[in-house]
Amino acid sequence: MALSLGAYAPPLICKATAANNHSHRHVHDVAYIRRAVEIADKSAGFTSPHPNFGCVIATPSGDVAGEGYLYAQGTKPAEIQAVEAGGEHCRGATAYLNMEPGDCHGDHTAVSALVQAGIKRVVVGIRHPLQHLRGNSIRALRSQGLHVEVLGEDMQSKIVEEARKSCLLVNLPLIHRATSRVPFSVLKYAMTLDGKIAASSGHAAWISSKMSRNRVFELRGRSDAIIVGGNTVRRDNPRLTARHGGGHMPIRIVMTQTLDLPEEANLWDMSEVSTIVVTQRGARRSFQKLLASKGVEVVEFDILNPREVMEYFHDRGYLSILWECGGTLAASAISSGVIHKVFAFVAPKIIGGKYAPSPVGELGMVEMSQALDLIDVCYEQVGPDMLISGFLQPMPDLTPIIPSEDETFAIDPTVTPYESSIIFFYKTWDPYGAFSNFSPHPIQMPDDNGNYATWPSVEHYYQANKFVGVNDPVARNCIEKIKSAKSPEEAARMGRSIQRGQPALVRSDWDSVKIDVMYRALKCKFSIYPHLNSLLLSTAGSVLVEASPHDLFWGGGREGEGLNYLGRLLMQLRSEFLGEASTSSENTCLAL
Repeated sequence: MALSLGAYAPPLICKATAANNHSHRHVHDVAYIRRAVEIADKSAGFTSPHPNFGCVIATPSGDVAGEGYLYAQGTKPAEIQAVEAGGEHCRGATAYLNMEPGDCHGDHTAVSALVQAGIKRVVVGIRHPLQHLRGNSIRALRSQGLHVEVLGEDMQSKIVEEARKSCLLVNLPLIHRATSRVPFSVLKYAMTLDGKIAASSGHAAWISSKMSRNRVFELRGRSDAIIVGGNTVRRDNPRLTARHGGGHMPIRIVMTQTLDLPEEANLWDMSEVSTIVVTQRGARRSFQKLLASKGVEVVEFDILNPREVMEYFHDRGYLSILWECGGTLAASAISSGVIHKVFAFVAPKIIGGKYAPSPVGELGMVEMSQALDLIDVCYEQVGPDMLISGFLQPMPDLTPIIPSEDETFAIDPTVTPYESSIIFFYKTWDPYGAFSNFSPHPIQMPDDNGNYATWPSVEHYYQANKFVGVNDPVARNCIEKIKSAKSPEEAARMGRSIQRGQPALVRSDWDSVKIDVMYRALKCKFSIYPHLNSLLLSTAGSVLVEASPHDLFWGGGREGEGLNYLGRLLMQLRSEFLGEASTSSENTCLAL
């Protein structure tokens, strides 16, 4: 399991040792929960970081009837996959979930699947970390007569606590998002035995072995983004790709105060993955224009520091960040309290050098008693190198349980849920995640011949329509590939990549029709799912804002400067649906 959990699981040799006095009653439950944790992590590196859900269904005789895991946001829930795999064997069985299901779409699909399959008992690793989801599914399951047990609450023992910890580890990025409003951040570096990350000349290729570098590619694939400083760009000219031949590619971020960067750099090549440069407001305006002409996004900050930058990327929806920077920026990030875990690859080499750089710069410490001690330190040999990892900050505590907004309202009726006149939505796991075009709701749309076809999501349909009507077999092939993409995320990645790399395949009228394409897809979605229609109508009187800080067309932007066309279309649809309801009511009155 050490390898399957990558950045978040204890590798091979740890300080802590497991207790031998296991409670026999919990042994089987713990084994299945650990299996749920293991499969929950299976899509790591293939999709962008998302809440990791795994479900294992075991029969009373102890056989595994079915398994499933969430592949990406907007895909089929783990519980439904496990139920479909188990079939009739699910009746009277126990479902093991590493984390409480997250119903972000008002349809209770995970809960309904377990109830309708005849599941008798549910064992849950941890409650959902996000406040608007915490406890909802557990209450729903119990209200349907299922026996639900939560590790650490209804089940307690040494091995239960260890299993619960594994459930926390596999969703650490989500937990940090819920508790600290910054992404989970990992500092990675490779150094020689005498603590150098490069020679005095700056040469650093290669300190660590190829096996260690492959592990770094794995870490990158598990991250939303990779951060480096300006010195790294100038000295190393890195590419910062995952190099796995497909799947998720993390965004590359350059953090630079002065914007003193080369005009030509590998990071300005946007053919595979995007680059974002964060800098001080007003820095080198002419160079900003040059970067923009290459497709590089520049984000300015009034005060550029790691915490401000991390809070910005938290708002952008990022869960996990990998820092591969030099010592100066690493020290600043540690001092700002945004680094949660360290991965240090130590090579059995000595380079020496009075001015050779070290992995962490000045922290202002003058006594060894001030040194930062790592928590849960683990050691693993990777080829000739030693990988030392540990946490700089303790794991956030999810207890005591923070009441959900509905629970708060039950205690204090004066506190009404979502009373604000502005409702923000963005990721599918947000309170109004069903409004996202990435939500897992298939739609049926007519083609040019009037024949209806099923699309896995609004995003699939939208991205494919960029190439509709183009008299080119390659364009038609693009449509089919996007339609069969395993997740909305992959559909978006395909569509954007083709649009960027082969603009001749994009229909000539795309800019003038894309709003109508999105409108028709959204109208279908909110027409055929009654619970989504009800959710949309329940927002009457509120302004709907797609909270993407970087998409200034569909989203509201960082400071409200975006056009918010997705929010506008939803409000337009809401008005149309309300008008239809009003007309229907008037006709009923006239008939009476």
